[in-house]
Amino acid sequence: MKIQYDLNGLVPAIIQDATTKNVLMLGYMNEEAYQKTLETKKVTFFSRSKQRLWTKGEESGNFLNLVDIKNDCDNDSLLVQVNPEGATCHKGTDTCWKEENTPNYSFFSTLENVISERVANKDTNKSYVASLFSKGINKIAQKVGEEAVETVIEAMDNNDELFLYESADLLFHYLMLLQAKGFTLKDIETELKSRHK
Repeated sequence: MKIQYDLNGLVPAIIQDATTKNVLMLGYMNEEAYQKTLETKKVTFFSRSKQRLWTKGEESGNFLNLVDIKNDCDNDSLLVQVNPEGATCHKGTDTCWKEENTPNYSFFSTLENVISERVANKDTNKSYVASLFSKGINKIAQKVGEEAVETVIEAMDNNDELFLYESADLLFHYLMLLQAKGFTLKDIETELKSRHK
């Protein structure tokens, strides 16, 4: 891989969790750090303050296990995908931006948060979610069943628009059922990963 190092012989290395896709930190590598990272599969940087190589985790045990390295379009920065062991930041946080390194399922995570907020507010007059939750888990489960049947019916028809509409209803109600049972998409991901071989 061609790398365009700067005048100091360094290249920025953006560290990203290979699973969650969250950015964990930014460090710098020189040629020696890059080669050591490839050889050991533990991310190694060049410390500008200490003027030496340092492998992340050499003191804390919180290693960054290499998954992949990609170069950007100008060959002057690296995207390093890792499986982190423990906190990434030297201050003990998951990321150097004080954020938790939790999975983000894009808009589905937003929906999970909306459902949680509406259940917590308990305004059954204004919120369909709160209203359904107030009727109990049996009603939520029944609604998922109804939406599943409607999705299957539309799957056997030729109207893709109605199929997508019912699929969205099914997924939304399923997210509510997950929360009613005390689970999230993360739990489903964990279960599916355990089956993946």
